[in-house]
Amino acid sequence: MSQDTTAHSPEITTLASREIYANRWMRLREDSIRRADGQEGIYSVVEKPDFAVIAAVQDGQIYLVEQYRYPVAGRHWELPQGTWDKDESDPLGLARAELQEETGLRAGQMQWVGHLYLAYGFCTQAYDLFLATDLSQGPQALEPEEQGLICRSFAIETVLEQVRGGQLQDATTVAALGLLRLKGLI
Repeated sequence: MSQDTTAHSPEITTLASREIYANRWMRLREDSIRRADGQEGIYSVVEKPDFAVIAAVQDGQIYLVEQYRYPVAGRHWELPQGTWDKDESDPLGLARAELQEETGLRAGQMQWVGHLYLAYGFCTQAYDLFLATDLSQGPQALEPEEQGLICRSFAIETVLEQVRGGQLQDATTVAALGLLRLKGLI
């Protein structure tokens, strides 16, 4: 549950900040900080652009993509998701582009479902979740980083059972499915 902190002074004050590493996808910075009790320390922060997650649903089916995820050395199923590597702040446009790119699907209806942080303990990145319906199929337009990506529809209940059984392990997908279920959208 969110707390209103607008009338309070910050619990941590940034004294200085320096860039440790940067590339076109991310930036790592190290901040010198002072905590509310006066103790000083450091905090490392990963800055990444926000992304979109799309739950494409039609006739009791939901579309997932499977791709190789290098950091964990394995192929995993997840909801279509992605970001632009340029300054762009149109979550709906991004969601439509990612859906078409990864699945070939175009959505007649896109409903914004929510905004979640990926891992706010160390990272600035957040994502917007969209429910895509009234789908029509077209060609995929995969990027080089998406080589080998597979798209397939599954019965919604099958996917939820994969979450319960621990087979579907992408935290973003699990959180998105939970939010969709809690809102009665799937």
